[in-house]
Amino acid sequence: MMSADEYEKQPVLLPPDDGTVYSKRKGFCPFSVPSLDAYTAIVGERRMERLEKAAQKLKGLKFLELNATARGGGVAEMLYSSVPFLNAVGIEDEWKVIKGEESYFEVTKALHNLLQGKKGKFTPEMKQIYFSTLEKNARENIIDYSPDVVLVHDPQPLGLTRFLKKKGETWFWRCHIDIEGEVMNNGSRLWSFVTSWAQHYDAAIFSASHYAPSCWPLPEFIIPPFIDPLSEKNRELTREEIDRVLEKYHIDFRVPIIAQIGRFDPWKGFDRTLATFRRVREEKKCQLVLAGGLASDDPEGVSVLSDIYQQTERDEDIHVLNLPMADRLENCLEVNALQRAASVIMQPSTKEGFGLVITEALWKGKPVIASEIGGIPLQIKDESTGYYYKTSMRAAEKIIYLLSHQKAATSLGARGREYVGEHFLLPDRIADYLIATDTIINVAGDRKLHPDSIISYHPWFKLGKRR
Repeated sequence: MMSADEYEKQPVLLPPDDGTVYSKRKGFCPFSVPSLDAYTAIVGERRMERLEKAAQKLKGLKFLELNATARGGGVAEMLYSSVPFLNAVGIEDEWKVIKGEESYFEVTKALHNLLQGKKGKFTPEMKQIYFSTLEKNARENIIDYSPDVVLVHDPQPLGLTRFLKKKGETWFWRCHIDIEGEVMNNGSRLWSFVTSWAQHYDAAIFSASHYAPSCWPLPEFIIPPFIDPLSEKNRELTREEIDRVLEKYHIDFRVPIIAQIGRFDPWKGFDRTLATFRRVREEKKCQLVLAGGLASDDPEGVSVLSDIYQQTERDEDIHVLNLPMADRLENCLEVNALQRAASVIMQPSTKEGFGLVITEALWKGKPVIASEIGGIPLQIKDESTGYYYKTSMRAAEKIIYLLSHQKAATSLGARGREYVGEHFLLPDRIADYLIATDTIINVAGDRKLHPDSIISYHPWFKLGKRR
């Protein structure tokens, strides 16, 4: 087992042609996590004992994670830690990514957008591309062994269960996106399409209760996402490490930094951040960093980045950074350094499933301004752990205040870090996954849970907030 200091310092190999990202069975384990003792030092013995007790009940079972990309986005970010972490607690977990042409990822991004409330139609041609791509993955043995538990992440590989689920296997669909309630009402075409694939699962997992469709044919669990506090993206950095990254991108550490960091996606509200920054700069000397990457399963990212370049090309106070993705650890280090260098971090998204970039920023003790949408209210308690974005003018007023009152900024950041430490760290939420699996396999057994069941282990579950 590696020490915390050695964590993820080895080179990361590219996945093999069959889509494998991590497999102990194949001897392909190109990344790891620190010792369990290192996590105990952060979350405490009681919380680690809960995890280990849950893992003990499932010893000997083989898990498989399926998603659409190993580079970019919150799902991949979590899997890089959760997969080796599960292996460390005695659960053999593998990770594979599905294959698809550009047309397939255009279709799945359209499906993603429709589920989040964008106007449009999921056409018969799009359905055919979706269906034929998943059928091809099935024919090419995307699952080349017999796992006991399969966790399928987000809409891209949702339909695989119809082709691949075998008797005795337990399949979960894990939805990470901000599902708009109205588009998933019973009877809508989109509801019928998604349900036709989802009904083959044993249960679904959502980040918050208000994402759970009211009339679905399977039990649902509420388990928020998480960060790994010891990953390269979240570990403590030295001043020298932060300065090297700032120097690389010609960012003056002496000038306060407002930052937005994440995927270049049309839902992320970069235009709101730009408008806010320009208001702040009228009163305070500051600079803006817009940093992110392009996920392989998100074809919209290039046009979003191009638009940002056009809006900012003549502004020397704005740094637009398309961070390198080829070296994952370099990318993580640079994101970490930019977040730690920032005075204030913004995430004024118009849709957000959860917002792990917010979790990361809060963990680093940074004041955060984010929209009151999606899963963000699980993290931001207005005026306590952060501020809600309402308008660019009001956000600018908050930032000017924070830049002028360092003590208040530090106090806000400290409360945010404490809240993340209590609720959104890797060991706790992995324990939830294992308890949910045990519930479906061992507790419910042949007495299947009622399809209207919604199960949560924590007080953020509030039926009254369901749409």
